[in-house]
Amino acid sequence: MTRTALTRTALRMVPTEGAIDVAAAEDAAAAFLEALGMDLDTAGLADTPARMARAYAELLTPRPFELTTFPNDEGYDEIVLARDIPVRSICEHHLLPFVGVAHVGYLPGARILGLSKLARVVEHFACRPQVQERLTMQVATSLAEHLGAAGVGVVIEAEHSCMTLRGVQATGSRTVTSALLGALRSDPTSRAEFLSLTGGSR
Repeated sequence: MTRTALTRTALRMVPTEGAIDVAAAEDAAAAFLEALGMDLDTAGLADTPARMARAYAELLTPRPFELTTFPNDEGYDEIVLARDIPVRSICEHHLLPFVGVAHVGYLPGARILGLSKLARVVEHFACRPQVQERLTMQVATSLAEHLGAAGVGVVIEAEHSCMTLRGVQATGSRTVTSALLGALRSDPTSRAEFLSLTGGSR
């Protein structure tokens, strides 16, 4: 066994939702559009149900990945932060998209995380009907559970189509949510540092 195999650990993260039936979704999309008075016999709309089905299938299917961690051999104990991770998800109330960025950080314990995995965890939980508050907590609690970090912090800033395109039509408004666990919640200095690094002092 190689030294890498002895020191590297990986947890396989896979989608937990039910299987997607794209053909059935296409039929349902056609019925939905026709119920809204659209003529699907026109050139522009003829293939729209199929495109809708494929688009929503893509939005709702996270890519499997391995949550890879390594020993914290250097004893690093300062914040590790990935800023401006793209977020795209679907509001579970209207099935309209919301998009924005996530800032995800942690205070290492015995292990550190492959940096790209912070973005992968965000994508994993975003690829399903969501509310932003739940998404924020799911990312934070998953990292805390699997990483054994001394503290975890997640801030998500997003613009919701259900607010900007309909209803109040508050174009340009952004919703900010945060979840702070462990030392990033209980220690005022660490909390302030994390929020400063993520732009929380603005």
